[in-house]
Amino acid sequence: MKTVVIIAASGVGKRMKLDGALSKQMLELGGHPVIWHTMKAFQEATTVESVYIATKADSLATFRQIALESGFTKIRAIIEGGKERQDSIYNCMALIEKEILASGVMPDAILVHDGARPFIQPEEIDDIARLSSMYGACVPATKPKDTIKYVGCNPEIFGETLDRSRLLQVQTPQGFAPEKLIEAHRRAAEEQWYATDDAALVERFFPEQHIRIYETGYHNIKITTPEDIFIGEAILAGLKVRNTEN
Repeated sequence: MKTVVIIAASGVGKRMKLDGALSKQMLELGGHPVIWHTMKAFQEATTVESVYIATKADSLATFRQIALESGFTKIRAIIEGGKERQDSIYNCMALIEKEILASGVMPDAILVHDGARPFIQPEEIDDIARLSSMYGACVPATKPKDTIKYVGCNPEIFGETLDRSRLLQVQTPQGFAPEKLIEAHRRAAEEQWYATDDAALVERFFPEQHIRIYETGYHNIKITTPEDIFIGEAILAGLKVRNTEN
């Protein structure tokens, strides 16, 4: 099958407390930048045909060098992102639409991934792509380990305790039927309506579209805070052992 991927990698390390708003995608894990691990996973996924990456203007040359030197041949374009994550994805979507018009071939699925989630595995990417093509939408998620409480009008006082068995922590890559994701982003841009993930856009503009759950392990974390680097090193070591045994 033919899967097209968008990687949003414009985020700076505000919560990482990095000097000069350094891109957190350039932090090192296992001797390589975070974004290298992300690129590698999609390069090795058998269903992926092409990858589009949006990043900061001052990271463009570095990202392109990483892709070239590492032989990541599936990366079709690395472009400047927008003001918000959703704007960056929309910029990539415009290129994908041009490619579809030029080739006359609609991909089976479009996946959208966070550049700072470096531990997604190629076989997971392939599973999500297939489920996205089959059901029209598929989103990876994990069950929360902690009890979740709702905060009401007073931010200093807990409200009700939510039923943890009915909650999921959403991750990426999120996969969709191309025509629905493209249309959802187009309509969101027209309305200037922003959401925290792509699933929310599809839910808003295509409420009849059910979104298939793909339950992942707890390794697919997003590098967000300083502690995540230490956790990430442990996850990387564990994945290497697992992949060696398999």
